[in-house]
Amino acid sequence: MSATFGKLHQQTLHLSDGLNIIQAPNETGKSTWCAFLLSMLYGINSRERDRAGFIADKNRYAPWSGVAMSGQLVCRIGEDEVTLLRETKRQTAPLGDFKAVHEGTMDEYPGLTGQNCGETLLGVNREVYERSAFIRQAGLPVTQDAGLEKRIAALITTGEEDTSYSEAAAALNKQLNRRRHHKTGRLPVLEQELAEAVRQLEALAESENQLGKQRRELLRLTELEAELSRLLKLHDLWDAAQERRLLAEVESAVKDAEHTAVNLRRQAEERRLPENEAIGRLRGAIVNLETVRKSVNTAMAEKDAAMKAGVKAETAISENPFAGRTPEDAHRVAQSAPSIRPKSWWLPVLLLAVGAGGTFLLSALNGEPYPLWALAAMGGIGFLMGVYAIFNRERGDRKKQAAYLAAYGASSPEVLATLVEDYAAACRRHDEAQNALVKATATYDALYASLTSNEQGILLEVRRFAPAAFDIPAADAALRECAVRRRELSAAENAAEAARLRYETMCRQIPDRAPSAEEPSAPPSQSREALNAELLSVKAALSAAQSAADHLTGQIAALGGREALEAQTEQLRLQIDVLEGEYQSIALAMETLDDANAALQNRFSPLLGRRTAELFSALTDGAYSGVVLDRSFHLSAEPTGDTVWRDAGLLSAGAGDQLYLAARLAICELVLPDTAPPPLVLDDALANFDDNRCATALRLLKEEAKKRQLLLFTCHSREADFFADDPEVSVQRLTNSPSGV
Repeated sequence: MSATFGKLHQQTLHLSDGLNIIQAPNETGKSTWCAFLLSMLYGINSRERDRAGFIADKNRYAPWSGVAMSGQLVCRIGEDEVTLLRETKRQTAPLGDFKAVHEGTMDEYPGLTGQNCGETLLGVNREVYERSAFIRQAGLPVTQDAGLEKRIAALITTGEEDTSYSEAAAALNKQLNRRRHHKTGRLPVLEQELAEAVRQLEALAESENQLGKQRRELLRLTELEAELSRLLKLHDLWDAAQERRLLAEVESAVKDAEHTAVNLRRQAEERRLPENEAIGRLRGAIVNLETVRKSVNTAMAEKDAAMKAGVKAETAISENPFAGRTPEDAHRVAQSAPSIRPKSWWLPVLLLAVGAGGTFLLSALNGEPYPLWALAAMGGIGFLMGVYAIFNRERGDRKKQAAYLAAYGASSPEVLATLVEDYAAACRRHDEAQNALVKATATYDALYASLTSNEQGILLEVRRFAPAAFDIPAADAALRECAVRRRELSAAENAAEAARLRYETMCRQIPDRAPSAEEPSAPPSQSREALNAELLSVKAALSAAQSAADHLTGQIAALGGREALEAQTEQLRLQIDVLEGEYQSIALAMETLDDANAALQNRFSPLLGRRTAELFSALTDGAYSGVVLDRSFHLSAEPTGDTVWRDAGLLSAGAGDQLYLAARLAICELVLPDTAPPPLVLDDALANFDDNRCATALRLLKEEAKKRQLLLFTCHSREADFFADDPEVSVQRLTNSPSGV
């Protein structure tokens, strides 16, 4: 085999007849070589997709080098050596291009295609081969498959390979489920349709019954509507008579109102009553007179207050010592008041020096020095004379100041200054009072003149229609009387206009109808409102009843009529009876098939179990004596000397692998062709075996290799060491080198 496949890049593996031991460490491509062999024989499923926990072969074994997947396999078919070639021309179809040629000539070998190659060469399809002679470490257990079932059935029955219990059971179950599966299938659908048809028949009967009731109710409501309409017509006749009477009354009221308005208009013209605008203007002027009069009184009070303030200011000025003077003169008088000169202590000091100095000069001139006390005495006398002179001057200043202040009634210059400030303030108040008096007098005179002028104008205008009005109260009373008369006239005219409009409106609204001969003498006992309310209720009920009747009629029409529903019901019952018969027949067929399969199992399982037990006993050195398996190839083993069967899942990993290897070998003997038997491929299938059982298995495999080619891939060296000196066994040791050897 030469492969560009997964991690293998243009690597070659040479194999021999019989037993081939290929020993290589992990990750050197042992499993890849196995997968390559299977792919060269059966191809790669290009439609397979990755899914959770699973990678499709087309992706798992895509060449790591990035080139297209390809390979060749040289094999012997009878006496011919044939080369199988597979290439990838389309990325979506890896190894999809197949060719089989004679070795060395490249002439095409007839009869082989990419689809039938594996089954033609090995005699079984891929599923059977993978479940029998193609053994992986992780795939030792035998799984159920339709192809394997057909092969077994062919061996123990007629020899035909076109029947499978699982396929037949699945087909029958599919047909059974088509008819009924819980709430799905044709039968439940028909039963639902039948139930619906029965329900529709019942609904039709109920609808027809309800329609009869609705039609009787429609007749009753129609008669009641006619009676209510008749009573309302009597109300209309009565109301028409009342309207004619009311119209006559309104016409009379119009004439009376117009007569009253004409009389009042004539009286107003005779009395020369002013218009409402003039009355309102004059009454407004009188109201304004009151406002002006109040303003005059206010101005008079302000004038009196200003006069009193002026008198008070004049009194304050006359009582001041500076009366008759201006404020400026008073300030000059205060500033001219004598002041007390400050004490000049330099004079006593000067006299002290003069006295002491004069005494010293006299003593110098006389030639006799005076004693110091004489000098001190003369200086002290001079000093005392200076002090006396200072105080004597101050006393004179005070007398002059007191005399000056007494003339103005002041005890000190500060009091005099206060009197001056008071006088100036009094003068200012007097001036302000005079100005206020002048302003108040002018305001009073203007307001009084306006009041007098307005009164004369109002009286002059009022005397035109009220000659007796000689003062404002009389004029106001006359105006009030005129306003009353004008309101009476306006009310009369408005009443006449309203009456006329009402009459005209009633004439337009009330048709000109002659009295009817059916005119009632009294209205119906029920009011119009009650009759209208009842009529509305009856019409609503009538509409609802008509709608219900129409709805029921539509329902009856939609149901298709009683005859169609009854025919449909009968047809559905017939279909259900037919399907029920088919369902029972299929169920009986499935029971028969189960019985036949049980009989087949009873014939096959003992044969396969006995051969598996023989091989398993040999592999375990007689530790187990019996093996049984069910239809799904689930295995159980019987330990030697123990009657309790052990499920395969309860055995150790090594014992379990040995049990499944024995089953695989037994299946190969019973299922695979005897002539040109397919090669047996084991990928690390002995990894969990101990050394003793591994040796036993190797001897057993060597015997098996006499019947068929056998490839044993292993990561351990013990298999290669076991056959190291055996010329009948081909041993190869692969490495991780590019060549692979």
